[in-house]
Amino acid sequence: MNGYGSHTYSLWNDKGERFWVKFHFKTQQGIKNLTNAEAEQITGRSRDTCGEDLYNRIERGDCPKWSFQIQVMTMAQAEECPFDPFDLTKVWPHKDYPMIEVGEIKLTRNPESY
Repeated sequence: MNGYGSHTYSLWNDKGERFWVKFHFKTQQGIKNLTNAEAEQITGRSRDTCGEDLYNRIERGDCPKWSFQIQVMTMAQAEECPFDPFDLTKVWPHKDYPMIEVGEIKLTRNPESY
């Protein structure tokens, strides 16, 4: 499953300049959808099938990974933006704010205590 930070965050560079950013996590496992019948059968066995699947995959060493990307907006761009860049219902256009590859996130161990 992909993940998206709906909020806008700020990052500062070493020159003391502030930038607005959006976080994106793109799955490297691929996406598989279930039919309604499959979902009903799976959730009938357990209501926490997603959490169990994640836990079991990590235990087996089949550790999930995501590509971590950001979109960056300068302070000047934010002031001139035709929409509110802090509005949770707005998506920043990729043509105006292209994705920048930051790295990879990999879950390698399960929590010992919740």
